[in-house]
Amino acid sequence: MIKRIKRIPLGDQLADQPDHTLVGVIKMPETTVSPMRAISRRVIGAGLALLATVLIVYLDRDGYRDANGDGLSFLDSLYYATVSLSTTGYGDIAPATATARLVNVVIITPLRVLFLIVLVGTTLEVLTERSRQAFRIQKWRHKVRDHVVVVGFGTKGRAAVKTLLGDEEIEPNHIVVVDTDQQALDAAGALGLVTVHGSATRSDVLRVAGVQRARAVVVAPNRDDSAVLVTLTARELAPKAHIVVSVREAENVHLLKQSGASQVVISSETAGRLLGMATSTPSVVDMVEDLLTPESGLAIAERLVEQSEEGGSPRHLSDIVLGVVRDGTLYRVDSPQADAIEPGDRLLYIRKVTQSEQIES
Repeated sequence: MIKRIKRIPLGDQLADQPDHTLVGVIKMPETTVSPMRAISRRVIGAGLALLATVLIVYLDRDGYRDANGDGLSFLDSLYYATVSLSTTGYGDIAPATATARLVNVVIITPLRVLFLIVLVGTTLEVLTERSRQAFRIQKWRHKVRDHVVVVGFGTKGRAAVKTLLGDEEIEPNHIVVVDTDQQALDAAGALGLVTVHGSATRSDVLRVAGVQRARAVVVAPNRDDSAVLVTLTARELAPKAHIVVSVREAENVHLLKQSGASQVVISSETAGRLLGMATSTPSVVDMVEDLLTPESGLAIAERLVEQSEEGGSPRHLSDIVLGVVRDGTLYRVDSPQADAIEPGDRLLYIRKVTQSEQIES
């Protein structure tokens, strides 16, 4: 029983902050590059900088003075470019004319800096990681629409994400996980998901996750009172979003409905029913688990009716139809409203997962 819920009166300070201050709160999924490929890129970059310097020096070779006094050959230009870019600078070859010195200041010096940056690329990556994250966060926040926000990445949250990725074919970067556990966020980031570190009971944290533009919100915390508070906050920010909530106790379902939940799943009672059925009819439990697992066997799916199916009975289709969704209302296949299929209806049916889908998953 939930006795008391205290809402923390926090503003939207976090959501109103510049994007660079959200580094550490929002984490974008990283694009992995193999070590050999990263090294090859740096070597190519350094080689291009060296080649450009050699050509510049060689084309203006008359403006340089050689200690030997015999002028600059292509080999001398290569030698000068090498010792210059590596900041060794022996001094045996030096720019003598004003033009050559100006070229050294304007072109060769930036190339020298670029050459050194390429060589210390690993250190530079660490230094620029915050800037890159800020840029990616800014780009993501401006473009993200119709995404799914998952609050809590525990057992239930992970299972929900797995189903979203496998059943709905949604892109990983269109799923945002909100949690206070850094290990859970790291696990979500490893799947390519966008993560937000913070408590989803705070409206500013949900704003950072873009819940006001989300098409659905999955609320799966460990406590029922947290689920109620998160649902209240999410519904206030996203009046049209589809909010699905998981609770442990059935007595809290009405609180979640009043808080704005579109659907409520009772985890403890569902598990209890399966446990009870397993003692007498274990095959039924196996079938239910098969239907709930999208990776193999049979799965429950939803699709729009085809034009050739309109006017007919869903019981006469080749698919095993369980129900008809019409104007947002679900009618079981044996109800009078489902006797005839109408345009715009959606069918809940049992589909068989193909071998190619199993391999992809």
